[in-house]
Amino acid sequence: MAQSQPTGAASGDGFLGPASTVAGPRFNRWFVPPAALAVHLCIGMAYGFSVFWLPLSRAIGGKTALACPKAPPLAELTNALTTTTCDWTVADLGWIYTLFFVVLGAAAALFGPWVERNGPRRAGLVATICWCGGMAVSAYGASIHQLWVMWLGSGLIGGIGLGLGYISPVSTLVKWFPDRRGMATGMAIMGFGGGAMIGGPLADLLMKHFASAGGGGVAPTLLTMAGLYLVFMLAGSLGYRTPPPGWAPRGWTPPADNPAILARGYLDVGAAVATPQFWLLWIVLVMNVSASIGIIGVASPMLQEIFGGRLIHHAGLAFTKFAEADKKAAATVGAAFVGLLSLFNIGGRFIWASLSDRIGRRWTYAVFFLLGGALYGLIVPWSAGAVALAAFLAAFCVIVSMYGGGFATVPAYLADLFGARYVGAIHGVLLTAWSTAGVLGPQLVNNMRQSAIDRGVPRAEIYTPIFWALAAMLAVGFVANLLIRPVNPSRLRADAAPVAAGAPVPGVDPTSHAVGPALILAWLGVLTPIAWGVWITVTKAAALFN
Repeated sequence: MAQSQPTGAASGDGFLGPASTVAGPRFNRWFVPPAALAVHLCIGMAYGFSVFWLPLSRAIGGKTALACPKAPPLAELTNALTTTTCDWTVADLGWIYTLFFVVLGAAAALFGPWVERNGPRRAGLVATICWCGGMAVSAYGASIHQLWVMWLGSGLIGGIGLGLGYISPVSTLVKWFPDRRGMATGMAIMGFGGGAMIGGPLADLLMKHFASAGGGGVAPTLLTMAGLYLVFMLAGSLGYRTPPPGWAPRGWTPPADNPAILARGYLDVGAAVATPQFWLLWIVLVMNVSASIGIIGVASPMLQEIFGGRLIHHAGLAFTKFAEADKKAAATVGAAFVGLLSLFNIGGRFIWASLSDRIGRRWTYAVFFLLGGALYGLIVPWSAGAVALAAFLAAFCVIVSMYGGGFATVPAYLADLFGARYVGAIHGVLLTAWSTAGVLGPQLVNNMRQSAIDRGVPRAEIYTPIFWALAAMLAVGFVANLLIRPVNPSRLRADAAPVAAGAPVPGVDPTSHAVGPALILAWLGVLTPIAWGVWITVTKAAALFN
């Protein structure tokens, strides 16, 4: 995905090093977003790994799972790790999903400074090896029916690849697009949200193709996808380029009246983490993610429990009275709801992040919290009680768009506060907020839901207190965001001054914006699978409106 060979490599730096990654004189910055998308679309399959759970949970028993002997929970889990005589449960397999995001946050925080020192190309290559290698290890684990091997492969090794792959293009995009920070990071992180939209249907097709191989066709599917992802991630990682110090887009200078909080300098990761601004933003991200991630996890059963027979043209039929055929029909509608939410999650990442370039990051998050709080506190409970399906669907589409938008906007927010130089490393540490929210949000929603069910609360009524609790979390985030102020300029280190009025910088010709065949192919390479995934998702989501 590169247009020119890098120049100015330092002696001993090597092809993968940061000096060798500096853009050549005819490089077009619009090559960088498709390179980032190529990586993020692959690692985003982490969201879609649940497509493997059901076939793996029947790998030995076939059509009916062969249950393991009953034992205390810890003993059951320990046995599941090494058994070859009975099937794993979905809960056993679900630990891989938990490991993904715990390890992602830890790896991003731990290796963020390493990524900044070694550049995006080397980091992207290591991410490629870990993610694709982890899938290959998991394929082996599935073939020999060893759960601990799958945990090690995708959960641990793949999780490290997730962390490195997620942050590797962030700093690079921010530096190439100081005029459109939100849009640039939104495009890449949109890819992470869209990875499952492509990978899930692809995995389903491959498992059907490899069904005769046994084990639900999971092992050869994982191996095939690892090979495909290897090609895409290598193309993306090797396509990364960084601008020379002091480069700026032609004719652009930071406007004094920009509503964003634009730092005139930078802090390194240690200094940034020591500021109250960092921890306020950490709280902002925890609250924004927690308020959505838990409810997304129960989206399908929530819709079925609240609206019951109205989903399948049997108004008045409660969810608990569903016959087997009703359950299957309602599950199809529930899956369509999840697909619809995924589209708004993806679109929100680009739209909200791009909007933040105009109104500023602080105001964008203020909208997230005020609008989200109103939807959770008023509109969603009303639409659930009034059985107003259209209003309920619309409210959740907006909520989920802001969930995705929060992820995409936060790298630009960090760059505005702490400068662009070390934003990748700072972003890596901030992602521990994601790991925290990944536990806090689902635990809150699942525990409140189960407690209400245990108390005998009607299924259609169990979610209103949950909605109010999530609105309260957004109120906390609103206050934290309101308290964020620019970093004291005396604490910032002087950064390289941007060129004045688009004057040329050694190494890059600011007039090199021509759209050539290579650039068109680069964008087609990522937009084609995205279009296929959108078409598949829209087709499934149509079940909501039948």
